[in-house]
Amino acid sequence: MTAHHGAPGGLFVSFEGIDGSGKSTQSRALAARLKSSGQDVVLTREPGGSAGAEEIRQLVLTGDPGRWSAETEILLFTAARRDHLERLISPALAKGQTVITDRFADSTRVYQGATRGDLRSLVDKLHDLMIGREPDLTFIIDMDPAVALARGLGRGSGEDRFEDFGLGFQETLRHGFLALAKANPDRCLLIDGNREAEAVEAEIAAHMQARLRVLV
Repeated sequence: MTAHHGAPGGLFVSFEGIDGSGKSTQSRALAARLKSSGQDVVLTREPGGSAGAEEIRQLVLTGDPGRWSAETEILLFTAARRDHLERLISPALAKGQTVITDRFADSTRVYQGATRGDLRSLVDKLHDLMIGREPDLTFIIDMDPAVALARGLGRGSGEDRFEDFGLGFQETLRHGFLALAKANPDRCLLIDGNREAEAVEAEIAAHMQARLRVLV
């Protein structure tokens, strides 16, 4: 299902990228910027964003890298996303709020669909059945995988299961996100994350301002 640009309701924005790419920092910065200009903004994240989804987050982001098969992982992420959509995203958009999420369906397409066996068609079928919507705008932050991995592991968050797959995995993820941006040019904007956070933030703000003018 394609994004419904200009449809009634709020604007739905997602941030994507490999672990340690700076997307969490940038999603927070954009939310703060929009709030300061008087917009009603909901900032959320995946996996998580609702009580049930946050519980699933602990299952998928902690523990041994081989804890789940890729198929089970896809089902867990889809369950978390469905709960998130029902309880937080859809109600907020219906109220006209701007929703900014740190990760959405693109992460499952890349993490499980492109890297853990040839499971992209399964990911797409489940998405169509259970989720059925895309963000209006997606910022994909591209980052050197070695730098991003060091940054991600350096956080010591305890949610390192995907970083623990190693550098080769992060490089595969990066190529997956680049391919996704190329395949969805109307929705996805590729942002160079190999710069100071302030420069990245300014570019995202400019894109957002241009997009808001189009949609308003």
